[in-house]
Amino acid sequence: RSMARGNPSAAALGGEGFDLGTFLPFRISALANRLARRLARISGARFQLTAPEWRIIAVLGQFGAVQNHPVIEITCLDPVRMSRAVSGLLHKGYITRGETPEDRRCAMIELTEAGRVVFDAIIPLAIEAEESALAAASKADRENLERILTKLEQATQDSGGEDEAG
Repeated sequence: RSMARGNPSAAALGGEGFDLGTFLPFRISALANRLARRLARISGARFQLTAPEWRIIAVLGQFGAVQNHPVIEITCLDPVRMSRAVSGLLHKGYITRGETPEDRRCAMIELTEAGRVVFDAIIPLAIEAEESALAAASKADRENLERILTKLEQATQDSGGEDEAG
């Protein structure tokens, strides 16, 4: 579990007293990445979707047509990854993109019928993957986790989202 303990180079690098294995942002980021890779394997195998593409489909499936900026905020994708994922989804025929009348620089994206089929097929698989991961915790643990995550989300909402965790 401890990555820095017993590592002579940790002290040389100024890491004395610091344990990456217990550092919350690192642990949350690593867990999120493992879960995202699991979902990407599921969605990639059946629908040839990358993790960012799956996130965008999930957002559009839940909220309908959305401007690209809120999708960036909801998915925590940087604009470059968002742009690549949108391009991939357009190429696959899963979304459409159009200009908004108010601001031509802002695109409105929406699932196509094919995209809706993918969303409807992926959600049960995603829920199953989530349940599989959460099976390691008791009901009380899951309730506590939900409370803690909500508190952490509230405590970090004002950070502006500019910096990446981890």
